[in-house]
Amino acid sequence: MSNATDAPPGALPEMGIESAPAAPAAPADLANRFACVTNAVLVRLETYAALLCQWQTTHNLVGPDGLCNLWSRHIEDSLQLADLAADARHWIDLGSGAGFPGLVVAIARAADSNFRVTLVESNQKKAAFLRAAIRATGVPARVFAGRIEDFGAGQTDPVDVISARALAPFAGLCRLAFPLMRSETRLILLKGQDFVHEEQVAAKSWSYDLLTLPSVTDQSGRIVTVTKLRPRES
Repeated sequence: MSNATDAPPGALPEMGIESAPAAPAAPADLANRFACVTNAVLVRLETYAALLCQWQTTHNLVGPDGLCNLWSRHIEDSLQLADLAADARHWIDLGSGAGFPGLVVAIARAADSNFRVTLVESNQKKAAFLRAAIRATGVPARVFAGRIEDFGAGQTDPVDVISARALAPFAGLCRLAFPLMRSETRLILLKGQDFVHEEQVAAKSWSYDLLTLPSVTDQSGRIVTVTKLRPRES
């Protein structure tokens, strides 16, 4: 794996990204709505948001309106996963992009010395941003800058959670995640209004146990947890 970051778990980041444009302010009630948001977590989230705004001026990390809705559309959407697997020790995030949800989960769990996140991202510019964000926030995460299939070929560590957001239809995510799944691994996905159709397609090729919860940030969204994933016999 490339460029692992070994910042001490729980160490607060150094503030002051001088050249960054002003990032949208965090919602005043964020800590009231997300139990994982302590003062230390909020500092890290604000550092991450400022860095993202800085990099967005020269790199296309999020969509055109992504910064306007940075907290509600991206950060809060990711935060809702942080407490879903409180016992997880190794969390793998597929297609991490600008860090949603994997880096946000790492920020929320930064004080846990037994927790680590692996961010898998093939876009080299986005992978470089993820490394910079890890250094700036001091979170227990590392980046694999390559294809998911290549990462899976060399992955032998136990995996508790695999996550993905806005990466692929459900059937494609099953295909990508299956080589990484172990007997107790949970595949946790943030999906939108098309999931019902996606699930009907995936069910033709895959067998699994499925739990869906409503998203707390998107009325049409849902949080999908998959266990016991296996291909159907032809």
